[in-house]
Amino acid sequence: MVTRTSGNSPDAAAGVRLVRVADDRDGQRIDNFLAGQLKGVPKSLIYRILRTGQVRVNGKRAKPDTRLAGGDEVRIPPVRTAEPGVVAPPSRALTDRIGDSIIHEDRDFLVLSKPAGIAAHGGSGVSHGAIELLRALRPNDSIELVHRLDRDTSGVLVLARRRAALTGLQELIRENRTTKQYLCLLQGHLARASLSVNAPLRKSILQGGERMVRVDTDGKPSLTHFKTMDRYAPGSFVEATLETGRTHQIRVHSQHLGHPIAGDDKYGDADFNKSLRPYGLRRLFLHAKHFGFELGGKTYAFSAPLAEDLAAVLDKLPRAASR
Repeated sequence: MVTRTSGNSPDAAAGVRLVRVADDRDGQRIDNFLAGQLKGVPKSLIYRILRTGQVRVNGKRAKPDTRLAGGDEVRIPPVRTAEPGVVAPPSRALTDRIGDSIIHEDRDFLVLSKPAGIAAHGGSGVSHGAIELLRALRPNDSIELVHRLDRDTSGVLVLARRRAALTGLQELIRENRTTKQYLCLLQGHLARASLSVNAPLRKSILQGGERMVRVDTDGKPSLTHFKTMDRYAPGSFVEATLETGRTHQIRVHSQHLGHPIAGDDKYGDADFNKSLRPYGLRRLFLHAKHFGFELGGKTYAFSAPLAEDLAAVLDKLPRAASR
């Protein structure tokens, strides 16, 4: 049986579906389009049906990076979500938790104050990230990640509800025309209350698939501004403002300063991290405080207060001696 549907009406029909791509999906990658059509199906299975030639666009085999155009016809094979390797739907507790973290919603954007411990998206051993949880919570909505936060980073995470909003904001991000501010606890005390790190960053992938970033003259230009907000005996509570948006930028730039982020098990100081456990620090002390931009003649400013677990750590830390 072949069923024809609209690209805006994802359906879990058991037979082959021929889906007409809506105009607002123009330019979208086929793997992301399928993720929206096959709710709850993991990316690993989506890539499998692409690799085996089961997905076709206008009668031709599609690759994972195939870009769609409005009006294209996509052949989607039947997918049995009960087959081995398919992840079970998320629990009600998880979807409720992500629903409770929504801090803004309009026709273009949905914004979370993302809890630490939830990845932006599934993969690498994570069954359900924020995007999968939101799609499970809102099965009839079209929701796409605009950017990402590390799993252990809390705070503002922006998702798009319309294709134009997604591509428009992603272009602003590429052009460094957004304002991103983070709060973090750094080891020790900075030499000055305000200082900047202008150091190129280069990303590499280790044999096990882990991403590592380092300062390298052959890397991409990267600029971070650090401003001390408060001083404690073991470290400094700092606001970090990004001029560029490189992977792990604040974490590597703070390490480069000699003041790594508390709780950072990749770029941080193990002894410093251990010394903070009695104060209740159980994860990376990094929180996305603010995300602002202008798009389509409108000004957006999304903010999330410091996560409760990190605020509790500050409450317990001894203050720095007055200078």
